[in-house]
Amino acid sequence: MVKFVKGNEAVVMGALYAGCDLYFGYPITPASEIAHGAAKWFPMLGRTFVQAECETASVNMMFGAAAAGKLCMTATSGPGFSLMQEGISYLAGAELPAVVVNINRAGPGLGNVYPEQSDYTPAVKGGGHGNYKAFTVAPASAQEMCDLTILAFRMATKWRTPAIVFADGLQGQMMESVKLPDAEDAKPDFSDWAAQGEAKTRTNLVKSIFLDATQQEEFNRKLQEKYAKMEEDALSETYLADDADILIVGYGISSRIARTTAETLRAEGIKAGCFRPITLSPFPSKALAAAAKGRKVMVIALDAGQFADDVRLNLAKSGLGEEASGVELVSRMGGQVVTVDDAVAAAKKAL
Repeated sequence: MVKFVKGNEAVVMGALYAGCDLYFGYPITPASEIAHGAAKWFPMLGRTFVQAECETASVNMMFGAAAAGKLCMTATSGPGFSLMQEGISYLAGAELPAVVVNINRAGPGLGNVYPEQSDYTPAVKGGGHGNYKAFTVAPASAQEMCDLTILAFRMATKWRTPAIVFADGLQGQMMESVKLPDAEDAKPDFSDWAAQGEAKTRTNLVKSIFLDATQQEEFNRKLQEKYAKMEEDALSETYLADDADILIVGYGISSRIARTTAETLRAEGIKAGCFRPITLSPFPSKALAAAAKGRKVMVIALDAGQFADDVRLNLAKSGLGEEASGVELVSRMGGQVVTVDDAVAAAKKAL
């Protein structure tokens, strides 16, 4: 079945096909259609929608539902995502699967409702307290708003960690055709750790507190080992990169600008290609290093350089010091989007 829908609506469809049981939400522009769609479709399909009083309540409701072994989600934008950071840290600390969708708007503060990618650091590095990471995916189309939401639930379940669908106001509002899955995902069995009020789960305890410092350290080391293993599920793609002289790196909506920029440069005889991280955490470091080796690297992003810094860091860690030091950045902020003309001009200057 194919539907012509907004990216935000595609998120709700993906969540339902992923088997999501509960949605806890507080509407905020430009993510409001996710709450609206969930309020309409979840009850129709026997699922639960709860209108929370605020974003803080939403994320803490998810803690309770996830602890009971229910697949749950919420969605928000920048200011709400800021309010959820403590709750996301608690979910990570208790090793609970849950999905948070962040449709980025311009910041800081209230900012405005136009697209930005400036929430990169809290989404990828862990914005709350503690040594934790979420599994973060970055869709680039309405189709991926559906597909990567499903993946987010699968990875949250697999790794018992919060997962974040990281998009922006432009992706949330644009309308494209979406092919829906053929069947819903099977329900996972969480009875080996969840507190479900049954005899077989009576001894299960969900917590994120260790009053003994040695135990807390051991738990943190266990988390780091898990995050290292998560790298096996890192995803990326390249486009026209095999013979490129310049590699244009971008994710989400910026990756679409990067593709058109590469095509425009190719038409002018300049060998340009693209690299797109599909997962931002875990970051596809090895794939980036392979694509960037011996090439000029340029980043397109809607932020102040947070993503470009991560590209430089991952290249340097891979031993590509020269490529890392020469990374160029083309960016816009405040809800402005990089134009192809600006990106093409920047690429020519870089070369």
